Amino acid sequence: MRILHLPAHEYRRERWRNECGWTREIHRHPEGADGWQWRASIAEVDQDAPFSAFPGCDRELVLLAGEGMHLDFEDGQTATLKPPHERIRFSGDRPLAARLVDGPTHDFNLIWRRNEVQVTLLHRPLVGAMVFFAEPGTTWLIYLIQGQAHFKDLARPLRLDQGDSVLLLPDADSPSRRIIDGGGELLLAKISPA
Repeated sequence: MRILHLPAHEYRRERWRNECGWTREIHRHPEGADGWQWRASIAEVDQDAPFSAFPGCDRELVLLAGEGMHLDFEDGQTATLKPPHERIRFSGDRPLAARLVDGPTHDFNLIWRRNEVQVTLLHRPLVGAMVFFAEPGTTWLIYLIQGQAHFKDLARPLRLDQGDSVLLLPDADSPSRRIIDGGGELLLAKISPA
């Protein structure tokens, strides 16, 4: 697996598709493509607002900071994301709007084209070492919610601070496993062909 470091200070800040908020993009695959297969970002929700539509996509939101928000779907369903890290998975085809509980929130936002990739998002504590083994065609996105971590099996140590991310990419010329060590909390997105 090859490692691509994505430090938080390099995330690109851009407007939402509907112009109602801001997001800091962690990564999109393929990079730079408008027709991406998947995209991870940190959504900044600072007012009650409708969410952008993403037809043909599925989404998962995880509350990272703030007092939470209510999600009101056009079909009548409502959901509330509460601290510390509640989450929801839903179709990007479904119109919805957010109502903030008490002030702005920051939310991990993962969107993928359901006919192209399948995604599993895990929330895990990091207490010591965690090993990732290569699987053909599978990419891992690791986001450090809090704490500090490092990859210990590299010639030059790679350190992660809160808010940083890494991609573990399939690569036949790289080692078949990677070891992350440290203390904190992680979001782990496993991304495979559909």
